[in-house]
Amino acid sequence: MFSFPNIYKYTLILTIFTAALSHCSSPSSAPNSQHKEEAFSSSAPSQPPVDPIIRREGHTVYIEMTAQVTDIEISKGVIYNAWTFNGTSPGPVLRVKEGDTIVFTLKNKDTRMNHSMDMHAVHASPSRKFIDVMPGEEGTFTYPATSPGVFMYHCGSKPTLAHIANGMYGMIIVEPKAGYPSDHLIDRSYTLVQSEWYKEHDYNSFLNEEPEYVVFNGNTYTLKEHPLLAKAGDTVRIYISNAGPNEVSSFHVVGTMMDRVYTDGNPRNIQYGIQTVMLPASGGAVVEFTVTEEGDYPIVTHQFKHVDKGASAVLRVTKDGKDHGGTTMSH
Repeated sequence: MFSFPNIYKYTLILTIFTAALSHCSSPSSAPNSQHKEEAFSSSAPSQPPVDPIIRREGHTVYIEMTAQVTDIEISKGVIYNAWTFNGTSPGPVLRVKEGDTIVFTLKNKDTRMNHSMDMHAVHASPSRKFIDVMPGEEGTFTYPATSPGVFMYHCGSKPTLAHIANGMYGMIIVEPKAGYPSDHLIDRSYTLVQSEWYKEHDYNSFLNEEPEYVVFNGNTYTLKEHPLLAKAGDTVRIYISNAGPNEVSSFHVVGTMMDRVYTDGNPRNIQYGIQTVMLPASGGAVVEFTVTEEGDYPIVTHQFKHVDKGASAVLRVTKDGKDHGGTTMSH
């Protein structure tokens, strides 16, 4: 039976051991965690964009992409020190065909942290094929592309929210083996990626605040200054993806309605006569519509607070399908 002195002795030993253990596991004694936190919140030198390498050999598509830090202009005069694939945000639009095999290589030029590729278009084991690539290293992974559609890709390294919100996302299109039933009707086709920008490198902002900008194809201005083009009577196809990371998109083209919508870009998921397409974060679609008259057709998300933050493009319809250079319609 323990005496009071013995109980006191063992309690004192336990207290000292617990305090030592707590000290060993504290953030101040974990320099790697501290270094990673500093990398999340600080800027890095801007690296010139590296072109992706894409080549096809039969039914095998070899894709080489680069994770890098690059300064990009997200609104007029507003520069963001972005984490990117190949120096742009969104990253390159990738196109493969249903039934292809993708041999994907990711090179990591970011000197501060690991990055990875989460490819929504494939069936693969995340714990083996979406794994981190360390700074200065590269990894190669093979995927089958068996499902047609419009998909998101993004960096999946922890915390994934930080990597997407800082700019690491893009679109991959897996073209249906037999095409879409409406292929013969299409005169023009375009790709759009909706996404959000928050306070630069501010994880609390990513987690808890409203986005400062909501954009199409990376910034607030390009698709207004350089509108998409069509001729009166054209049928237009848009491949659309909502990269998020947090907000939904209520995709809408002012002045027309969608004749056909293929949800997630799968030809079996077809709807007709749709006014607005709801896209969750990471959702995609193929939308098709006919423009019957000349003029400017704003393309928006119908959540108009996001339009006022930049989520607007313009489809300019002219007699000859060329841009006459006038000021575009705002909405």
